[in-house]
Amino acid sequence: MARADGIWPWSNHHAKSDANTANVTDDKTANPAPDGIRRLHLVFRGEVQGVGFRWTASRCATQTGCTGWVRNEPDWETVTMELQGTQEQISTFFATFTKAWSRYPIEYVIDEKNDIPPVKGDSQFKVRY
Repeated sequence: MARADGIWPWSNHHAKSDANTANVTDDKTANPAPDGIRRLHLVFRGEVQGVGFRWTASRCATQTGCTGWVRNEPDWETVTMELQGTQEQISTFFATFTKAWSRYPIEYVIDEKNDIPPVKGDSQFKVRY
């Protein structure tokens, strides 16, 4: 559940991260395309640059069949990601991503989360520079 200030809590250093994953992926306002494909625009804020965040996102997306992209922003505090897949693929991505970070003491929040139109023909997940 989003905090009162609208920020999505997401801490991989605390056991509560599994509950937060459900909030990201089971949003009742989600509007998937007719073929069941959904695309999320996400902005992560916190300890997200210089720690392998983009590489881990890319690896997890590829493992779960999601497409899209991820990039560092010039503010040194945020990473932007677009993630596309079925609801099941997106849920599996967040479970895999949470597990990958569970042994590292980094903390971050999902500062923005919006459903956007899926990109037809998107076939891979890329790290953008």
